[in-house]
Amino acid sequence: QVQLVESGGGPVQSGHSLRLSCVASGFRLSYWAVGWFRQAPGKEREGIACIDTNDDKYYAESVKGRFTISRDNAKNTVYLEMNDLKSDDTAAYYCATTLSPPPKTGWGSPTPNRAFGSWGQGTLVTVSL
Repeated sequence: QVQLVESGGGPVQSGHSLRLSCVASGFRLSYWAVGWFRQAPGKEREGIACIDTNDDKYYAESVKGRFTISRDNAKNTVYLEMNDLKSDDTAAYYCATTLSPPPKTGWGSPTPNRAFGSWGQGTLVTVSL
């Protein structure tokens, strides 16, 4: 059974860090591009980071320099290291995969959503002042 499971979310104070994990089961994640997305209350889901099968990375401007996406193929896991968290980062965070080359532009908007097929159930990040 193909499945993605996110974890690592929770409440955190502004300026602090969290690391989210996206663990795949039923398939080899190393063959797929993986994106991280988030959806804040009342807003559309937006793509914020992506790592392709060559380990090229794409980020939304709003998280560039603060968030880092990486993969550990031995653990079949993709991570999102989030530093210097802000209240605007409060959202449900999702990972998703695509076998196609991911979009290189549009990160920071809902545009990349349609390129990704398999989605996890999400993990909630709440950043307080």
